[in-house]
Amino acid sequence: MTYEEAVAYIDETPKFTKKNSLEHTKECLRRLGSPQDKFKVIHVAGTNGKGSTCAFLTSILREAGYSCGLFTSPHLVEINERFQINEVNIDNDTFLKAFHKVKALADELVAEGSYHPTYFEMLFLMGMLIFAEAGVDYVTLETGLGGRLDATTAVENPVACVITSISLDHMQYLGDTVAKIAGEKAGIIVPGVPVIFDGNAPDAAEVIRETARKLGSPWYEVKREDTEIVRNTSAGIDFSFRNDYYGDTVFSIPFIARYQVMNSALALKTMEVLRKEIPVSMDRLQEGIRRTRWQGRMETVLPGVIVDGAHNEDGVEKFVETAEHFQQEYPLTLLFSAVDDKDYRDMIQTICDRIHFEHVVVTSVGGYRQVPAEDFARLFENAGCDCVEAVPDLEEAFAKALQLRGEKGMLFCVGSLYLVGEIKDVIRRNKK
Repeated sequence: MTYEEAVAYIDETPKFTKKNSLEHTKECLRRLGSPQDKFKVIHVAGTNGKGSTCAFLTSILREAGYSCGLFTSPHLVEINERFQINEVNIDNDTFLKAFHKVKALADELVAEGSYHPTYFEMLFLMGMLIFAEAGVDYVTLETGLGGRLDATTAVENPVACVITSISLDHMQYLGDTVAKIAGEKAGIIVPGVPVIFDGNAPDAAEVIRETARKLGSPWYEVKREDTEIVRNTSAGIDFSFRNDYYGDTVFSIPFIARYQVMNSALALKTMEVLRKEIPVSMDRLQEGIRRTRWQGRMETVLPGVIVDGAHNEDGVEKFVETAEHFQQEYPLTLLFSAVDDKDYRDMIQTICDRIHFEHVVVTSVGGYRQVPAEDFARLFENAGCDCVEAVPDLEEAFAKALQLRGEKGMLFCVGSLYLVGEIKDVIRRNKK
């Protein structure tokens, strides 16, 4: 198969079929030679902030001189984004080599009357092979959906488990309360292995603490009040992590969103907990935080143009918190879209209740999951926005939003990772 044929094969594997058991995933790993045993893993779960926290951890480890793999999802433009080695996406040949090995295993399993690996299992197994072949020291491993039954939980010996913020999302799969969802996320906790977690949601925090107690795992809670923002500008945020280990040290993140302070604090706490196993000097910690890059989460893609994949209640709340800060200084324009399985009505109401936009452009993304742009426009109008324009074609909508923003305003593109991915693809094509 060519690279393009391999990607098409994976894309045709149903993404949300009935999950195979973890024992099935573990058996696949065994038959591939247990590649996950050739490096150390930091396992990260949560509703929001998983990818960003993984990126902070990877950047710190790289600054400390370690070779690192990073496995994340979803991808925004190209599937290779899911596999990074030393913060660089793998090339097509590396992708194809791993695919052929996993495809051969899948064919064997089907011939035996067993199960074909799911979409996510295919990618996870490929990732483990890719990182083992590269000889990395550490892999920062982001869960896909949930935690307890996620394919990534087949890795049984992580050095640390990290759980980011938890809120209502994927309720049809994970449960209809924060506590139930937290129970699924806490499924990554391994007996005796330290767990570092976001303690801002009381119901979620209690579930995680109780799970850690039962498993004899030391737990470390991080809350917003553990940090203090020193400066928040359009260039980024300076903050201190107020504990005995970090003292008055100031860290700088290249993101404008305050929620990234919490994600970086989780990464810093993880490195504090692992300081004997992974010694990192304070200046390398600072540099790792400062140099972190992550796609699609309050990412500045052009001067004054910020994309954010916020697509659930908690994500939108954090977007609004950032926009509120900057609306005092800049005229704001919004480009919005969402897919049909998200609660976009409440998202729109939250945005309109708290932010004044000079202009709003709505569009459609997400293929078979797309919502007509006119539907979004009506919802914005009903929420009190009288400056909304529906432009169904994404590229035309982005051009329109850029025009309306003007030279001195800020443009926020929000509501879906599909929206972020398509905007980044438009920018990439226009640069060629």
